[in-house]
Amino acid sequence: MQALRNVCLGCLLLLVSSLANAQNLTIEITRGSDQALPIGVVPFGGGDGLSEDVAQIVQDDLERSGFFAPIERGSMFERPTQSQDVQFGTWRSLDVRYLVVGRAEPANGGVRLQFELMDISGQRRMLTETVNANANDLRGAAHYISDQIFEEITGIRGAFSTRIAYVTSQGVGDNMQFGLYVADADGHNPQQVLTSDQPIMSPAWSPDGRKLAYVSFETERPAIYIQDVGSGQRVMATSFDGINGAPAWSPDGRRLAMSLSKDGQPEIYIMDIANRSIERITQSNSIDTEPSWAPDGRSIIFTSDRSGGPQIYQYTLGGGEAQRLTFTGNYNARAQYSPDGDQLFLIHRSNRGYQVARQDSDGGRLVVLSDSTRDESPSVAPNGTMVLFATQQGNNGVLSAVSADGRSSFRLPAAQGDIRDPAWSPFLN
Repeated sequence: MQALRNVCLGCLLLLVSSLANAQNLTIEITRGSDQALPIGVVPFGGGDGLSEDVAQIVQDDLERSGFFAPIERGSMFERPTQSQDVQFGTWRSLDVRYLVVGRAEPANGGVRLQFELMDISGQRRMLTETVNANANDLRGAAHYISDQIFEEITGIRGAFSTRIAYVTSQGVGDNMQFGLYVADADGHNPQQVLTSDQPIMSPAWSPDGRKLAYVSFETERPAIYIQDVGSGQRVMATSFDGINGAPAWSPDGRRLAMSLSKDGQPEIYIMDIANRSIERITQSNSIDTEPSWAPDGRSIIFTSDRSGGPQIYQYTLGGGEAQRLTFTGNYNARAQYSPDGDQLFLIHRSNRGYQVARQDSDGGRLVVLSDSTRDESPSVAPNGTMVLFATQQGNNGVLSAVSADGRSSFRLPAAQGDIRDPAWSPFLN
């Protein structure tokens, strides 16, 4: 079922037998990195009366990244709230490399959060900042703080303030209900942006993070819609006979690549969003689907079975033949580029099942990243450090993520239901 689902959009109908269970609203670290940097995130002073534990959210963000190994609060001998109170020797004895301290206080109907990042071995303050937050958006403020700390230490832009989208299904047979959800990058604050008694598939974020393209069967055949996430306004982009599937935004946001079968077998097409003109870019007797753009917008990768089984091919816009990129094993599908274009993240079938894998975009060695066995729909964080995907836990799909180096992984909370087709948003600014 997995193979057919990744290659042919029509196999969505096989999903209707899945049952729905509630997901835990907690983050479960399933594998930690032994190379993670030890860090302490001290509870913020004055934070006892807040609706959210800001320091705990920051700690969870940093741990999820796989770059950091936070120490437990019970191990902290002292709990300073400002840099002048930090006893460096105490934290060195705990093998802490970095320390985050902070405090919260009411301000103009909201909350003022001041945090400081300390280099324990260098006995210096690396970063200090004050954040004014709405009392109802403390999670957002905490994610911002995590972004600043992550970038200051690693030199990589943090992606904790981004969002994710995914599809849920609940019920059985004629009582099936499908939902399209948007949530924070840590899975919290899920908001339903669409509900339907017909299947929804393949959400894809626009480059500005304001719109989602997706496939809906609400007209009893697949059609591609574009929806504004904030307002809910949407338009139908395509509704040709046959398959309308796998929409993918170009980096400039002006075009959508997609898989259409209006001329026979599913092929890759590009639609100009402004005038709805369609250009066919593959010509084969096979199934061509799951397009994804290179970061520079000059080429598209896609899944094709033209070699006898699903493999990844690259087509350079402007002409020429598509070039095969994957050769390890007899199944590689649903590929995405890393943000720098140097790597591909995809689903690879090994002797253990379907797993998230990484390969150099020039056709180098393929490395399996996940340790689950029924993975699908990988989506890369906009900073390239993590890969979000759906996997099976019992009879239900759940949200998981793995670091780009494979050293750490975790499961995310989600709305109730069988989870499919996650998509990580771009940076939101």
